Amino acid sequence: MSDKKEKLEAFGRLLDIMDELREKCPWDREQSIESLRNLTIEETYELADAIIENDMEDIRKELGDLLLHIVFYAKIGDEKGAFDITDVINSINEKLIFRHPHVFGEREVSGSKEVVSNWEELKIKEGNGNKTVLGGVPISLPAIIKAHRIQDKARAVGFDWADKNDIWQKVDEEIREVKNEITKGSIPQLESEFGDLLFSIVNAARLFDIEPESALERTNKKFISRFNYIEKTARQSNMNLREMTIEKMDSLWEEAKKQE
Repeated sequence: MSDKKEKLEAFGRLLDIMDELREKCPWDREQSIESLRNLTIEETYELADAIIENDMEDIRKELGDLLLHIVFYAKIGDEKGAFDITDVINSINEKLIFRHPHVFGEREVSGSKEVVSNWEELKIKEGNGNKTVLGGVPISLPAIIKAHRIQDKARAVGFDWADKNDIWQKVDEEIREVKNEITKGSIPQLESEFGDLLFSIVNAARLFDIEPESALERTNKKFISRFNYIEKTARQSNMNLREMTIEKMDSLWEEAKKQE
């Protein structure tokens, strides 16, 4: 592994490369903060995929892509006279020191739960626009991740289940309400009840230390793999999926499970 000097030299080289690209490459010269936004989102999801697969080589590559975007935004900010990479780094340095008084100050904590609670409390005190506990949850977050973050932030200030096992009563209650609404035929209300059910499921995952987004994505990948096996087997047998019985599909599904 490299030492601090090598790390600083590598980062300096990246800054130099960014300067040159911005000056000499037509595509890089045309980019703006707005044009980079969707690309940054895509790169973030690619990193998330690599993490799900636990592929350290891909994680390394995707982190590099994200770092490039950070340097790119900072370069554009510098050109506009708004901020540069030094401002970006100093900002996070100051934030980390302020939000870790148990490390850089005199405050003592009993464990990681108190660290999280202090973190949320200090965020509100920073005066950066997040005047409420939930004010810092990004509007554009995917719904499952957003639900998890909302619940996490509420928990940090003490709004949580005293006994995590009580969540199952809430899940059962929401299932009953969904079933009840199905009989009434009101789509808007049924959608609302499904939302409540999904929110309670996310809450249950959180209480049992499961990342619901990661859990669901792993299930997505598992389903795709098993369904692809069914499709591949059907093709090898010159069969059309639409002509295959559900019993045959179930049989192939079980075969796919055994091969995992």
